[in-house]
Amino acid sequence: METVHGNRSWKPESRTDFEKAAVEIDERSEKDMQFIDMHCDTLMMLYACDPQNAQLYDSAYTSVDFNRMKEGGELAQFFAIFLPSDEYRGYRNSKLLPDREYIDTLWKYLMDNLKNYPEIIAQAKNAEELRANRKAGKMSAVLTMEDGRAVDGRMENLEEFYKMGFRALSLTWNYHNCFGAPNSRDPEIMKQGLTDFGKEAVRYMQELGMLVDVSHLSDGGFYDVADICKKPFVATHSNARAISPHPRNLTDDMIRTLGNAGGVTGINFAACFLNEDTTCKDSTAVMMARHARHIADVGGVDCVGIGTDFDGIGGNLEISDCSQMSILENALSKEGFTGNEIEKIFYKNVLRVMEEAMK
Repeated sequence: METVHGNRSWKPESRTDFEKAAVEIDERSEKDMQFIDMHCDTLMMLYACDPQNAQLYDSAYTSVDFNRMKEGGELAQFFAIFLPSDEYRGYRNSKLLPDREYIDTLWKYLMDNLKNYPEIIAQAKNAEELRANRKAGKMSAVLTMEDGRAVDGRMENLEEFYKMGFRALSLTWNYHNCFGAPNSRDPEIMKQGLTDFGKEAVRYMQELGMLVDVSHLSDGGFYDVADICKKPFVATHSNARAISPHPRNLTDDMIRTLGNAGGVTGINFAACFLNEDTTCKDSTAVMMARHARHIADVGGVDCVGIGTDFDGIGGNLEISDCSQMSILENALSKEGFTGNEIEKIFYKNVLRVMEEAMK
């Protein structure tokens, strides 16, 4: 299967020695299958609800905390620093801060919590560090950013964020920025792609070893990324548009392109990205498994992962926190996925991408 877009056609047999890493991780005694979640907004939720304490061990305010991560068998959590609009922050009753002060505040939340609980979790900037943490009996925290507006058209800012430990960047959120156009219900906006800076920045991100995240990006921007990237890229928290017609989801052609590039899309637990009726408030594991099946059928099982969007979503959540992932495991099994395929979806696919494109 050859791709129309992009610089290569990824095939499973050409992958790196990530299988050795997967074998090491498989040597475990926990009853729950381990998983990697590519996206949560937990740091934002702490800022909105518990800014003074901002403790992540056993939080009363969040769907993700270290205790429930351990209970659920989580291998690694991608913790996003999401840069919300002023209206969104106002809705959350949060104090408005300049972007850089806001980033520094949430960055400190995560670093302080990792320092306070070194026996159970540590930061991972790449697959090698994730494996080392696992060997030491620890979970991993991967730092990411949602909305690249703070890069502000300056490569030195991108490099500084990399040095701070950021290892994935969602190029846009729901507005234009220095990288390009966002997802939109306006077809003219959806056609718009990356800016000249955005194209150069994507090349630089791959050189640095920072994952390029196309969730929230326009369709035109997606194909620009696919044409530029020589290493796998990701959609950390996006579903299938053929099932749920939200513009945040991926079309079948985009799924095929992502799969051919060796990339992964994380199944998003938000109801509006799961249901045919995007106003439906019900988020069920059956719908998640249906999206996973469609994505696997279109792009291959190797491009399916998990990107819960916990603490950035609401509604009637059948899986409401990170300790309940066995519900999804059961739904995937009933959908016909084998045990090995579920392991790929739960962590092996993301681990491979980290191995190939993160450093």
